[in-house]
Amino acid sequence: MNVRDQPLKDHWKEHRLFLSRIIGAAVVVVLLTGVLIWRLLHLQVVDYQRFSELSQGNQIRIESLAPTRGLIFDRKGQILAENVPTWQLIAVPEQIEDLEAVFAELEALELLDPADREALIGRVRSHRLFEPVALANLSELQAARFAVRRHHFSGINVQEGLIRYYPHGAAAAHAIGYVGSISETDYERIERSDYAGTSQIGKTGIERAYEDQLHGLPGYGQRVVNAQGRIISDWSSNPDAALDARLPEPGSHVYLALDIKLQQAAHQALDGVRGAAVAIDPRNGDVLTLVSTPAFDPNKFATGLSGAEFSELNTDSNLPLFNRALAGRYSPGSTIKPFYGLAGLHYETEHVAEDHICIGEYSLPGNSRVYREGPGGSHGEMTLHSAIVRSCNVYFYGLAVELGIDRMEELMKSFGFGARTGIDISGENTGLMPGRQWKREYFTARDQRSWYPGETVSTGIGQGYTEVTPLQLAHAIATMAARGRRFRPRLLVSTEDAKTGQMSSVPVEELQSLSDVDPEHWQIIHEAMEGVTIEPRGTGFASMQGASYSVAGKTGTAQVVGVAQDEEYDEETIAERFRDNGLYIAYAPIENPEIAIAVVVENNGGGSRTAAPVARKMLDAFFGTEDYVAQLVAF
Repeated sequence: MNVRDQPLKDHWKEHRLFLSRIIGAAVVVVLLTGVLIWRLLHLQVVDYQRFSELSQGNQIRIESLAPTRGLIFDRKGQILAENVPTWQLIAVPEQIEDLEAVFAELEALELLDPADREALIGRVRSHRLFEPVALANLSELQAARFAVRRHHFSGINVQEGLIRYYPHGAAAAHAIGYVGSISETDYERIERSDYAGTSQIGKTGIERAYEDQLHGLPGYGQRVVNAQGRIISDWSSNPDAALDARLPEPGSHVYLALDIKLQQAAHQALDGVRGAAVAIDPRNGDVLTLVSTPAFDPNKFATGLSGAEFSELNTDSNLPLFNRALAGRYSPGSTIKPFYGLAGLHYETEHVAEDHICIGEYSLPGNSRVYREGPGGSHGEMTLHSAIVRSCNVYFYGLAVELGIDRMEELMKSFGFGARTGIDISGENTGLMPGRQWKREYFTARDQRSWYPGETVSTGIGQGYTEVTPLQLAHAIATMAARGRRFRPRLLVSTEDAKTGQMSSVPVEELQSLSDVDPEHWQIIHEAMEGVTIEPRGTGFASMQGASYSVAGKTGTAQVVGVAQDEEYDEETIAERFRDNGLYIAYAPIENPEIAIAVVVENNGGGSRTAAPVARKMLDAFFGTEDYVAQLVAF
């Protein structure tokens, strides 16, 4: 084709193409504009409320405010647990260049424990970079030491707070307990929202048992933050800002039955030995003293015990964390004899109606096994009164056989042996009052499931399978002092609202009493126990000489390991942990008992030599005698 025959440029076609493109673009713009307008209407009108709340939430951060923990007082208003100012070492991760180096410097200043470094570094790195992280509680000296070197530590600071403080330290540690960091196990038993802003919780003793009353309820405060979450202002630093806040409700104060003067006297008297002492008011069940030694300083748990320190406590062979007063199980030894004596009277056995000759040993009819009297040798002619006063084993061997294990078990359980007393703190053991049914259930071998007469003999002097806790023993002797009236032991007496000051008393709980015991039988046992302390041949005479108050008591010595018939017990050669336990029970004054005591001293010899002097110091403290004043000066 000739070039001249080719068509010229089609302007009309180009115009139509351009126009169609313009129209298409306009349609797209209109549609997108419509979508945008629809979306704006949806956001600004339909979903306004929801997005407004979300926007406010990004600007305002709600932070919990921890409540002030309630205080703990003794029966006379002496403070046992309080809150004192402390200094917390705080780290802000984003301001620290070299975390390892900074921690090393803090350890060199003895502000942190090197053993805790890995755990603390993990804690810091688990938080957001701008969030402050508590590293440790500092003493006043440590805080001052850090203050003069503050300029060397970027991102490390000290802030003031409150921490639990126990002014009497170890003296009441097992009764009051302690607070510690909230663990995952703790979170399983509490409402998490109630502990927002709180890092500690009651772990043992009163602190745990009455956690709900002591803890209080958290409040909250609002903080204005920027887009990165950093604080711009809050309700406390900017009172004029329209920020919402609710102050926390403080925990209630609690008042205990404990007498801290008596508690300290018992703790001091047991210093250097493993043992326990419990004192109860027989008129209402108030626990006046609950001591276990060795003990521990609860303040160390409150400030934050290092892993090494806890391991040292937990592996100590003397078990300072173990509450012997509640959970220790001991053979009661001769302290059980007044109760079996009462059983003999109650069941009108011939044995208590007749005199008997103690020749220093006892054998069951037709049995060659010899049951020895013990270090006292032969006592000669014995009545129930003299058998209790001089603690004659042979007399009670025979009484046990006539009573039989069934009647022994029945009467002992009526005093509370073999069961928890129901005291209002956790950790109590049941002890053990053996019997036929128990043995059938406990042993699996057929030849071990029967109850044998020889086991009755041992049970009659508080040996064999019988085990009691010091609390059970104190509860039982309080029942004896009250002539059969029984009360549930209690530590909490009343609570006080920290805001209003209103007091609320805890009612006394009376248990089933031994109402069917003849009053004359009670009197016979009381006179015999008084004879223990006032008659020259009484086993408790030496320790109670010169007392300005009347005392009924009973000593006890319990073997920890058995001794074969052809062997002699030698305290000088036997290993310390295998030596006898010493026990003592008492109440005073006899005319109208106000206090009943049980003392156990582990592996230190007979009760008249080891446990009775402890009880004497406690009684002197309780009655405020000159003897006790002199002892305080000596300490």
